[in-house]
Amino acid sequence: MTTSILGISAFYHDSAACLVQDGTIVAAAQEERFSRVKGDAGFPAQAAAYCLGAAGIAATDLAAVAFYDKPLLKLDRLLETYLAIAPRGVRSFVKAGPLWGGSRLNVEGQVRDALGGYEGRVLFCEHHESHAASAYFPSPFDHAAVLTVDGVGEWATATMGTGRGAQLAITHELRWPDSLGLLYSAFTYHAGFTVNSGEYKLMGLAPYGAPAYVAAIHEHLMDLREDGSFTLNQEFFDYMGGLTMTNARFSQVFGGPPRVPESPLTQREMDLARSVQEVCEEVVLRMARTAVAASGTKQLCMAGGVALNAVANGRIVREGIADAVWIQPASGDSGGALGAALLAWHRYFDGARAPAATGDAMQGARLGPEYAPDAIESELGAAGAVFSRHDRDELNAEAARLLDSGKVLGWFDGRMEFGPRALGARSILADPRDPAMQATLNLKIKFREGFRPFAPSVLAERVGEYFEFDGESPYMLLVMPVRANRRVAYEGEAAGRWGIDVLNLPRSDLPAITHLDYSARLQTVGRDRAPGLHALILAFEARTGCAVVVNTSFNVRGEPIVCTPTDAYSCFMRTHLDYLVMPPFLLAKQDQPDQGARWDRPLQRD
Repeated sequence: MTTSILGISAFYHDSAACLVQDGTIVAAAQEERFSRVKGDAGFPAQAAAYCLGAAGIAATDLAAVAFYDKPLLKLDRLLETYLAIAPRGVRSFVKAGPLWGGSRLNVEGQVRDALGGYEGRVLFCEHHESHAASAYFPSPFDHAAVLTVDGVGEWATATMGTGRGAQLAITHELRWPDSLGLLYSAFTYHAGFTVNSGEYKLMGLAPYGAPAYVAAIHEHLMDLREDGSFTLNQEFFDYMGGLTMTNARFSQVFGGPPRVPESPLTQREMDLARSVQEVCEEVVLRMARTAVAASGTKQLCMAGGVALNAVANGRIVREGIADAVWIQPASGDSGGALGAALLAWHRYFDGARAPAATGDAMQGARLGPEYAPDAIESELGAAGAVFSRHDRDELNAEAARLLDSGKVLGWFDGRMEFGPRALGARSILADPRDPAMQATLNLKIKFREGFRPFAPSVLAERVGEYFEFDGESPYMLLVMPVRANRRVAYEGEAAGRWGIDVLNLPRSDLPAITHLDYSARLQTVGRDRAPGLHALILAFEARTGCAVVVNTSFNVRGEPIVCTPTDAYSCFMRTHLDYLVMPPFLLAKQDQPDQGARWDRPLQRD
């Protein structure tokens, strides 16, 4: 008899659902992809319905529902914090009180109601154990160190442990209020970006700055120890009981008050980004060394929001801290749903680990909905779209020709990815050799800040020809250097002159994907995990000699990645995308009805 477990994460950000059957991941998706509310924190009713439908089962067939954290422990931390700092936290307490009086304490009731009166088991996992399970159990390792780092779960902000076989044990933890994730979020806030969504912008801004505030961070904010543990000086922060991340003392040390969102970026914000990024990397490296040393193995698994910091991840690999590193592609809270389901399977049901078909058990993170050609054709017809049909080889050859001619393509192919990265199922693709492509994509397609970088998708068998790296990065979670023979020097480089004014200077013969510091956040594309994208890049290489394409997520600023064919067509029509490829269909913008009046879109705030 099949044991089906539904994992749920909800109520903070990036709610998600995941279905595991006998230890195999069957389906997983974030609620935002269905609700079209970016970062949707509500109960993932639509995502759960998708997961059950993908397996062809009903809620009554579930052996258990596993929730990714323990609400009572989280409430305990909040109450103890409010009491410890009273009366300073009264405004925050008043704001949080109604939430805890409603959804956050009645998780079990909401699970049962949302699943149509479900009467089975509801299990609760600790937040960082869910992260750890999402990192270890899908990994290719039978014995590994496990490191999780984020803002905060119940009490833990980072943990270390060991996975062996079907067993997982947490052995060390760092506790609230000392949090690397919240330190990074404090600088995100001070630089004028939105906490819990703008951290990746800060990482992208860092190469344009100087590490001007590193010494100040160590002097005023952080007592960092050799093992990666640390204490934060709460005199400079307001997140324990206030409604902001930083306070006046922080502003005095770090060049003034927080930047007003959407106001012009200055060198200060770039220097803040570079400084906290360098500190973050140092902390993560120390933690990784400690986790590996304590585990008795040189294999390392990682999860938690900080594990999405691809620059820090790249340093772990380059510095040889572990012989092999595997990072959960849905490392944030959405991945907690996956971890909770797997933890329940192994711990509550004593289940064995399912064999991995493609190196790991994540199936290329392609765990979301897919649409057969008839379904795509039906939705496009309902939208009034004009399209042509082609066999796959013909479609790939035409797409390669269009990319070579400077066109930007929407790419909709197979099961939607689980996690924040577009990996070739819901992507926007372009030619990385075009020096103007980064600006074009940011301003005319994504409607976002011009400094934001783009990732290269490179054929896995060709990665060493373009990057100083000979391993795998299938989930776009490592930043690696571009090979020296491909770099283009900048005359002010030796003098250390950077800043936003050098944004559009080519840094390599692949200027659209090369960061200011000659690095790139790369995806290695293999035929096993991403066959459609692999075939397209092969066609592009056959035409141009270049085995790399630009790959960014199929969405615009402020909106989730597209899920359905209708979502894809809507995004296509509201941007300056030139073509939309939805195998076996090809759509040209100039052929669509009323296309001229629908292109422009104002820049949105986060």
